[in-house]
Amino acid sequence: MNSRIAVLGAGKMGSAIAERLAESGAEVTVWNRTRERAAELSARLGLGTVPGTPREAAAGADLVISCLTGPEAVRTAYLGPDGAAAGAGGKVVVEMSTAGPDVVAELEPLLTALGASLLDAPILGPPTALRRGQTAVLVGGAAEALETALPTLQLLGEVRHVGPSGSGSRLKLVANSMLGVVTLAAAELQSAGEAAGLDAEDVFWASARLCPALNARHDGYVLGVHTPTLFAVRDLIKDLDLAIQLFHGAASSMPLLAVTRELIHEVQADSGHLDISAVSVRYPRSD
Repeated sequence: MNSRIAVLGAGKMGSAIAERLAESGAEVTVWNRTRERAAELSARLGLGTVPGTPREAAAGADLVISCLTGPEAVRTAYLGPDGAAAGAGGKVVVEMSTAGPDVVAELEPLLTALGASLLDAPILGPPTALRRGQTAVLVGGAAEALETALPTLQLLGEVRHVGPSGSGSRLKLVANSMLGVVTLAAAELQSAGEAAGLDAEDVFWASARLCPALNARHDGYVLGVHTPTLFAVRDLIKDLDLAIQLFHGAASSMPLLAVTRELIHEVQADSGHLDISAVSVRYPRSD
C-alpha cells in the first residue's frame, strides 16, 4: 500500500475513501474545496493538518486520489498554479470521480508533461460498501501505473483493469445508466403490482430476486422512506447526462435511456437531494 495518500474531495465517497485508507494504516491527507468539511473529516479520523490547496496536498503524498462531484470540480481541483497537477510530478494520480471521459482526456497530457501518470478509476458501489472494501474499481490507464496504485485500490474493492485511459470513466457511465433504468423500472413495477392487488412486500421481493442491488433500497420502494441518501437523484441525473453525451458521440441508439432520464428528471425539483429510490414518487401508491 502507498503510505502517504492525498484524497481530494470530502463528499460521501471521498470521505469513505479517506476513512477506509486511514483505518488500513495509510497516512491520509484530505483536501476539499470547502475547507471546513475537510477539517471536520480530518478531526474525526485523527488525520493531520488540512492542506490549503490541492497542490499542497499532492506535493506531500506518494499517491493522489480524487473523488469529486463532476467535471468542473475535477478541473478546479487539478488545474491552475494551485491545482493538484502542479504538485503531482512523478506520481500516480487516481481520478475516481464520475466525471466522464472528456475531463480524463484533458488531464492526461497535462499530467504526463509533468511526469505524472493518470488512472481513471471510478467506483461501483455505495459508501457503505466502500467502507467495507466491497466495491468494484473500474480502472483505465497504463498497466505500469496500476501496478503502483494496486495495493491501495485493492483496499477499496475488486479492481478490474478495463482498458486504456478513459475506459474506466466510460464503463462507469454504462453502469450508472443501467442503475438508472433498473431504479425507474423497479419503482414503476412496484406501483403497478400494488395497484393490481399484490402485497407491497411480495412485489419488492420478486423484483429484488431478479436485481439483488435493490435490497439496499427496500424502505424507499415499500415504505416511501428515501433517506439516508446513498446516491442522490440529482447526482444520477448528472451521470445520465454525461452518459447520453458519450453515447450520442458514439452514434449509439438509446431511446430507453433517454426516456429514463426524462422521467427521473421530473422528480428532481422536489426530490433531487433524496436517494434515487425517490423516483417512485412519480407513481401512485396504494393506500
